[in-house]
Formats: sequence, C-alpha cells, structure tokens
Amino acid sequence: MAFTEQANSIFLQAIRDYHLKDNVDTPISNPYDLGSIEHSLYLKCWIDTVQWHLEDIIRAPHIDPVEALALKRRIDRSNQDRTDLVEEIDSYFRRLYSEVQVLPDARLNTESPAWAVDRLSILALKIWHMREQTERSDASAEHVARCQSKLDVLLEQQRDLSTAIDQLLDDIAAGRKYMKVYRQMKMYNDPSTNPVLYKK
Repeated sequence: MAFTEQANSIFLQAIRDYHLKDNVDTPISNPYDLGSIEHSLYLKCWIDTVQWHLEDIIRAPHIDPVEALALKRRIDRSNQDRTDLVEEIDSYFRRLYSEVQVLPDARLNTESPAWAVDRLSILALKIWHMREQTERSDASAEHVARCQSKLDVLLEQQRDLSTAIDQLLDDIAAGRKYMKVYRQMKMYNDPSTNPVLYKK
C-alpha cells in the first residue's frame, strides 16, 4: 500500500470519527498504537478537524468578544500543536530513510514530506465539507452545482498531491532526493522573541 493511500484512509477515519459528535470538545480516541506513524497521522487530522470547526465558530457574526478571544487563544495553541506534530512526522521520515545512500546529484525538495502530508490532511477536510455542501437539501441547485464543481477539483488535487508525495518518498528512498528539516521558529509564541510579551 502506498503511504498516501494509508494516510488518506486514516484522515477520513479521523474526520468521520469527529463528526459522530461534531463537537470541538469531544475527547480524541486514537485507535492506533502510541508512537506509530498511524497514531501521528490520526492525531494530525484530528487536530486539523477540531481547528477547522473552531475557525467556523469564531466567525459567527455576533460572537461575544470575550469568547472570541478565548477561541483565538485556543486556535493559536492548536496551530502550535499542529506544527509540532508535522515536525514529529518529519522525524519519522528521517529515521525511516536514515540509512539511504544519497546520490551525488541528489536534489533538495521545496518542502519536507510532512508539510506535504499536512496539506493532504487539510485537503481531506475540504473534500469532506465540500461534499456536505453538495448534499444539502436546503440549498439551491446553483449552490449544489457550484460546490460539486469545486469538489471535483479538490478530488483531483488530492490525487495529484498523493502521487507527488509518493513520488517524493520514492525519490528519497532511492537517494535521488534528500530531506532537510528546519524546525519552525515561531516568534510570536515565544516570550523571549515577541516584543509584546518581553517588553510588558
């Protein structure tokens, strides 16, 4: 099984599991063994799914400002968790390919495998929610047709991105490409680099 076939299946499972209750406070029940790549993929998509719905909630026109600020802080924490998990997934790939002999003419990719997987997880969410729009009985035929057209594009994107990720992993495994991981240096979360925090 190709890596992305497994990843897309796990992403769909996480999204489906979340929507059983469709509540941002639902505790995660990750069915995979801690430390496995499957566990990380499920957790990655669960975080993305909760954050997707937090982003919906915070856009309510008449939301209480205090509630909105609390949601913004929660979204910030979620973004940091998401970034940390992407780096964890890249560490998995680094370990997986640590014994590969890199060819002299090997090339560097524009992004690490895990950041591409991050986009694949978000695509799974877009597909799920766009498909919901095509199934709405309270929407106009024009809305459904427009959303169906967008869904078709998203599905094509998913196929293309999946192919590109699998090709990248094949290239890394064969030594034709090599990966470097640059840890995210988010300055606004760090009290020593955000001037609003260290000058107070």
